Amino acid sequence: MSHSSDGHRPESQPLHHVHFLGICGTAMGSVAAAMRDRGFCVTGQDDKVYPPMSTFLASKGVKIIPGYQPEDIPPADVIVIGNAMTRGNPAVEAVLNRKLFYLSLPETLKQFFLRGRHNLVVTGTHGKTTTTSLLAWIFESSGREPDYLIGGIPANLGQGARLGDSKYFVIEGDEYDTAFFDKRSKFVHYLPELVIVNNIEFDHADIYRDLEEIKTSFRRMLNIVPSEGLVLLNADDPNCLEVAKTCPAPIVEVGFSANAGNQIRNISHGREGSSFELFGERFEIPMSGDFNIRNAAMAASAAHYYGISPAEIRQALATFRGIKRRQEVFGVVNGITIIDDFGHHPTAIRETLSGLRAKYGTARLWAIFEPRSNTTRRAVFQTQLPAAFEEANGVFIAGVARLEQLPANERLNPERVVADLVAAGKSAFYEATADDIVARLAPLTESGDIVVVFSNGGFDGIHQKLLDRL
Repeated sequence: MSHSSDGHRPESQPLHHVHFLGICGTAMGSVAAAMRDRGFCVTGQDDKVYPPMSTFLASKGVKIIPGYQPEDIPPADVIVIGNAMTRGNPAVEAVLNRKLFYLSLPETLKQFFLRGRHNLVVTGTHGKTTTTSLLAWIFESSGREPDYLIGGIPANLGQGARLGDSKYFVIEGDEYDTAFFDKRSKFVHYLPELVIVNNIEFDHADIYRDLEEIKTSFRRMLNIVPSEGLVLLNADDPNCLEVAKTCPAPIVEVGFSANAGNQIRNISHGREGSSFELFGERFEIPMSGDFNIRNAAMAASAAHYYGISPAEIRQALATFRGIKRRQEVFGVVNGITIIDDFGHHPTAIRETLSGLRAKYGTARLWAIFEPRSNTTRRAVFQTQLPAAFEEANGVFIAGVARLEQLPANERLNPERVVADLVAAGKSAFYEATADDIVARLAPLTESGDIVVVFSNGGFDGIHQKLLDRL
């Protein structure tokens, strides 16, 4: 048997063939395509082989084998195992039994894309995608041509990933776990030179026991920022300040508090967006809400650190066109605006609604929420959820997704959330399905209303159903 086919790869032997398990995931596919561009032979397996990812990979000359049959694993030099892969998957079992050389996706990024670069890692419970997109756009708009990997699609960039040979790499640093065989957060693999910590809250109830465990994860990441690097910290978040107490790298606090090194001052909100002052300069963003102002201030502070001028930052922020599924206007019909938002945590919902309130003034705001994430399907936010809808005039809560997977005592009770809202004097309804919600909501709406849908999934096409019905 040759060395390459039995998986005992001596370190000295060059890598030629890389095989991805779960290749059609967004980040997996992007990295697979980039490795193909670098001249590697790339193959993959997935049981979800459909466009746009399947056609994108095919156009790059990447061969995808449907399913996870062990006999379909080629004699590759390394197997990249995606975060969605679990024990019991036939291909995973074969890789382990055959003792093949395997890596997680974050390790693959570190090994092949992040070494020797200026890596700007954006972390935090909320605002990661928006802040990473803003930062990548500031670098792009000012001619720096950064590489980036973002968990969403920024309108300005047209894609969520670019993995070339830039000096700069802007990456969304997720605290979610790396792989079934590596329970550390993804971001500990990203060789950060500059780290943004937007905020720290409890989330991901499927993998973290409590807030303390999440803080430990952030401490581990701050522990590897070099002494010549920089940490930009949310000055207004006690959890951030606490986690950074023992951080060995330089820190600059960014926020509204008087103690912030980069203090955000003189903010104003309008129908077209918001403006603020930072390091003595005025900036405007076409987005609403204090949290988006802080996201922009974080991105501006990071760009400033790398020598991008205030004028270039100002130009980039003013021309930022947002991200799919972040306060994205899905359509307007008969004067009623339908907005799509990814919010699936009480804080994200509350902040988004207060941003929309700042933007739309006294308009009637309807909030529709689908409890679908691993955290909101559970009872952990049972008591916090009602308060998150404070700025809404009316609220609809849908049935909890994949309920049968959770023990009865751990499930969120949506009827109770609705009862609490009604007790607080709000119009609130529990309707299990998208169709039920559309039927109940349509006769209640009138011209000038704003309807925002919160879901991190497709929600059974509710956005289009609303448009059609209204």
